[in-house]
Amino acid sequence: MRLRSATPAGCRRDARRRGGAGRRAGRRGPDQCGRRGGDFSACCKADLFDIGELGRAATGSGNPVVPLVKALTNAVPEPANRHVHRGATSQDILDTASMLVASRALLPLLDDLSAAASMCADLAQKHQHTTMAGRTLLQQALPTTFGLLAATWLHGLDTAVDGLVRLRKTRLAIQFGGAAGTLASLGEDGVRVAAAMARRLELAEPVLPWHTERTRIADLASATATAAGAGAVGTIAKDITLLAQTEVGEVSEAAGGGSSTLPHKQNPIAAIAALAGAAQAPGLASTLLATMPQEYERAAGNWHAQWRPLTDLLRVTGSAAFWLRTSLSGLNVHSERMRSNVDITGGLC
Repeated sequence: MRLRSATPAGCRRDARRRGGAGRRAGRRGPDQCGRRGGDFSACCKADLFDIGELGRAATGSGNPVVPLVKALTNAVPEPANRHVHRGATSQDILDTASMLVASRALLPLLDDLSAAASMCADLAQKHQHTTMAGRTLLQQALPTTFGLLAATWLHGLDTAVDGLVRLRKTRLAIQFGGAAGTLASLGEDGVRVAAAMARRLELAEPVLPWHTERTRIADLASATATAAGAGAVGTIAKDITLLAQTEVGEVSEAAGGGSSTLPHKQNPIAAIAALAGAAQAPGLASTLLATMPQEYERAAGNWHAQWRPLTDLLRVTGSAAFWLRTSLSGLNVHSERMRSNVDITGGLC
């Protein structure tokens, strides 16, 4: 399930964008679900539902789960349809969906970050004796090596990867507490059903429902923002853009971007794109942290406010990691220019 905007206007905009394809999908009938006794998993396929109509109907209930449950109940044959949404509440579905989205989004993110780390390791090994100017406050300080700079990049990426792997394994959990977090409608079977749900979805099983205890969202926000804007990706992309300046000229991208008016330019466009994605991450994480205080058993507003920034954060972080990988994959290191720049200060550097 895709998470939607928390605002009715946002739901309407999404609905209009998806209207044509959604209406076509909505014409498919419940007979396509298959009829296998109590198993209605064949009915739980996105292309069997009118996504646009679900978006429009969501404005009447504040979330898309209410119309989705109605549509799924209508699609599932009797008597199995009595078990649709049994024991759950809307927040259980949306929060679990967000954890599934995050779990899947982290896979390509980790792949890109790990690949970038491997490239940094190669650069560190190859250039351990390549002298360059160390720079503090954007001014030349003392000599260092490009290998040491690349090793610093590597350490930041490794730290980010370790944090995201740990997060994906332990902090992405199902949400299943029912109307008020007590699982009362399932009686003694509630805990067992929650455990089975976690196994089926390959998510962690929480000790308690976390409807208003949002530290999992905070951990996800912090880890992704650290990997992108506040840490590894942004730092490396910033260094590459500065080192690629015409006046510095110590690195260049293999496939630098051109200019619409200046044919002599070779912009480090992959690093620039990585930096653009990374720059957005801290603000989105800040919104998620600001909305952590949530009252009683279900929040009015702050829960809804987390939907869009969470998906946006995953999107911009993934984009930043992809473009950093692209930049590093064809990075040219101009060691002679590095050496000549050291000599600019007449031996002081």
